[in-house]
Amino acid sequence: MAEDSDLEKTEQASSKRIEKAREEGDVPRSRELATVTVLFTTGLTILMMGDHLNQALMTTMSSGLHFDRQAAFDPIVLLMRISHSIYDLLLAFAPLALVLVVVAIASPIIIGGWVFSGKAFLPQFGRLNPLKGLGNIVSKSAAVELIKSIAKVMLVGIVAYVVISHDMEPILALSSLPLKSGIAQVSDLMLMGFLTIVSTLVVIAAIDVPYQLYQYAQKLKMTKEEVRQESKESEGNPEIKAKIRQQQREMARRRMMAEIPNADVVITNPTHYAVAIKYQDEGMRAPVVVAKGADAVALKIREIAGEHQVLIMESPKLARALYAHTELGSEIPEALYSAVAEVLAYVFQMRIFKKAGGFQPEVPKAVPVPDELDPHSLLPAANNLDAGVPA
Repeated sequence: MAEDSDLEKTEQASSKRIEKAREEGDVPRSRELATVTVLFTTGLTILMMGDHLNQALMTTMSSGLHFDRQAAFDPIVLLMRISHSIYDLLLAFAPLALVLVVVAIASPIIIGGWVFSGKAFLPQFGRLNPLKGLGNIVSKSAAVELIKSIAKVMLVGIVAYVVISHDMEPILALSSLPLKSGIAQVSDLMLMGFLTIVSTLVVIAAIDVPYQLYQYAQKLKMTKEEVRQESKESEGNPEIKAKIRQQQREMARRRMMAEIPNADVVITNPTHYAVAIKYQDEGMRAPVVVAKGADAVALKIREIAGEHQVLIMESPKLARALYAHTELGSEIPEALYSAVAEVLAYVFQMRIFKKAGGFQPEVPKAVPVPDELDPHSLLPAANNLDAGVPA
C-alpha cells in the first residue's frame, strides 16, 4: 500500500519541475481567451476606424470602376492603377493588421507568459502512436473540449437569434433606404451584432481560464518518489549529507580538543559539563571559551586537561552558565565577568604557588553567578542533574 501511494501524483509541482516544463514550452494556455481577445479587439478597432476604412473602400471601388481610354488600351497603365489601388488598401488596413498581430502575439502572455522553446520544434515520434492518439480522442480533455464546443455553438446561436430578432425591423427597412445610408446602416448593424456575439464568448473564456490553470497544475503534480528523487538531485543524497555533517562535527571536535592544552582552566559541573577558558592580557578584551562539552565530551575534556596539567576546578553553577550562554571561540558574557575573574585569580595564584611555594591559595567556594544564567535554577530539584552537588 505504501508503494502504491508513493506512485500516485499527490504532491504539488516543485519550482524546478515548473521551470523545466517552461523550458520545454509547456505552459498553461487558453485558446478561448486568445480567440475572444483577438475577435473583440478586431471589432473595437473596426468600430474606431470604421469611417476611415469605409472611405478607403469607396475610393478604391470608385477608382476601380472608372476607366478612360488610356487605361483601357494600355495594359501597363491599367496594372499601375491596380497596384496603386492595392497599395492604398494595404495602407488603409495596415493599422488594423498591426493591432491584430500585436494582440495575437500578446494574448498568450495573459496566462502562462511568453515562452520560446526550441524543444517544441523537435520531432516527437511518440505522437505517431495510433493507440496514444486514440486515447487522446476518448480522454477527459477531449470530452471537455467537446462540451466547450457545444456550449459555444449553443451560446452563439442563442445570442445571434436574439440580436437578429431585436434588429428585425431595421433589417426589413433597409430596402427602402437610399444606397449610401443603407450601406452605413448595414455596417452598423453587422458591427454591433458581431461585438454582442463576441462578448458572450467571454463567459466561455472566464470558465476556461481557471480550468486550464487547474489542468496544468494537475498535469505537473508529482509522486512522493519523484519529490524525493528531485530532492536528492538538487540538494544531494541525505545519507551522504549526514556523513558530511558528521565528519564536519568530528573535525570541529578535534580542533576544539587541540585547544584544551592552551587553556588556563577547565571549569566542571563536576561530571556533566566542562568548559575550558583561556585569557591573555594582550589581544583579549575578555576571557574566551576554547572548549566545552557535556557528558562524554566533558569527560574527554577533563582527560586531556589532566594529561597537559591544565587546572581543573569544580564550580557547578558557573559551568552550567558558561555552557548554556557561550559559544566556542566567543567571549564570556559580561554578567559572568566577576565569577570568571575570581576563578582566574585563583588559577594565577596557583601557578605562583607551584613555582615559588608559600601559602596555597584557597579554592573559591561560591563564585557570584546570577540565577537567571543558571539553566538549572528554573528546574525542579528532581530534574537537577547535579542534585546533591553544592552550587
